[in-house]
Amino acid sequence: MTFREDGYAAVDWAAAYLDRVGELPVLAQVRPGELSEKLPDSAPEHGEPFANVLSDLDELIVPALTNWQHPRFFAYFAVTASEPGILAELLAAAMQQVALNWRSSPASTELELRTVDWVRQLLGLPEGWHGHIEDTASTGTMAALIAARHVTQRNVVVCSEHAHSSVEKAARMLGMELRKVPVDDELRMRADGLDLSDVAVVVPTVGTTSFASVDPVRELAERAHAAGAWVHVDAAYAGSSWILDEERWSQDGVELADSLVVNPHKWLLVPVDCSLLWTSRPDEFREAFSLVPEYLRTPEDAYALSEYGPALGRRFRSLKLWAVLRCYGAEGLRAMHREHIRLARLFADWVEADPDWELVAPLRFSLVVFRRIGSDEENEAIVERANRSGEIFLSHTRLDGRYVLRLAIGNARTTEDDVRRAWEVLNR
Repeated sequence: MTFREDGYAAVDWAAAYLDRVGELPVLAQVRPGELSEKLPDSAPEHGEPFANVLSDLDELIVPALTNWQHPRFFAYFAVTASEPGILAELLAAAMQQVALNWRSSPASTELELRTVDWVRQLLGLPEGWHGHIEDTASTGTMAALIAARHVTQRNVVVCSEHAHSSVEKAARMLGMELRKVPVDDELRMRADGLDLSDVAVVVPTVGTTSFASVDPVRELAERAHAAGAWVHVDAAYAGSSWILDEERWSQDGVELADSLVVNPHKWLLVPVDCSLLWTSRPDEFREAFSLVPEYLRTPEDAYALSEYGPALGRRFRSLKLWAVLRCYGAEGLRAMHREHIRLARLFADWVEADPDWELVAPLRFSLVVFRRIGSDEENEAIVERANRSGEIFLSHTRLDGRYVLRLAIGNARTTEDDVRRAWEVLNR
């Protein structure tokens, strides 16, 4: 078989997978180590046809997948790798760009700057911010903490008790002190009474992982800047919703941020990994990371995006973002967001109308946090039985020590029938 023939077969396989993914179990129905037992202990001595790889996808790999592309994947924050993004990943791999600096890949460098600025405009963010792409929000947050420490010469990180674990992990890896702040009745980080005099960075969250709560960014930013601290806003999930004018209430104060992270691979149909990191202080941000060895020095006075973050080698990630933005357009992306928010409201209405269930946090964006009235053990058993059925996949969290359920809608293939199915499964 030739590359072209194998390529056609691979695309056919991918299309068939997307056609049937809704019929597969959402959660992998295997035990730990089951796939490993079926894989050879060592690599083959002699090469095999690519057709063998495709065959083993069906026989070995798919049964061990938790299918994130499934329309009833409601755990964590549901995501979609859309068809334009998938094809762009293939093309990016074919071109194998390694964007060390501008000269090593002018196209990757310039397309990244332009597409990230397209998103900035779509989300209504301020003019003049420098944006680039990192792999995940975890990397972007760590980069922001590094820049904050460099600029302030301080070593303390402040965030909400409900902030994403990446903040704590970054602080731990960097040897910075972490201070977690309690939340108010709306699960927002409290801004009153904070002593920020020795703080390097304050990290407000717009759309916390557990509850999609929105910290008071404006008040926190004003207090932080008055104390000389950096402000990094984590809007990895909810920031994409700013494509809708009606959701920009949660953007209040974000224009004061020194850095901001939003993940198109969460709610803008872009395949993982594509996390956007903006900074309103690009010169200082660059100072924290710029280190150009002699072999990378060139006559051109042009951007090297590797000077704005930890990584030197950079994938052609902007190609998939460019493809999705062009193929869906702002109108298509807005329609998807409105539908997901509508479906979340519909599910929340069913919960509120049933005396056996209750909402435990306000509905925000497309996340519903709820529980069945009863013990933690009963709620945990419901989730585990539902997930083991393969019909749906939900995750959980805890609020004030109570076990609560999360249903996050974000897959482009999710319909009202899928949401209704989830409600039926949980009640069954």
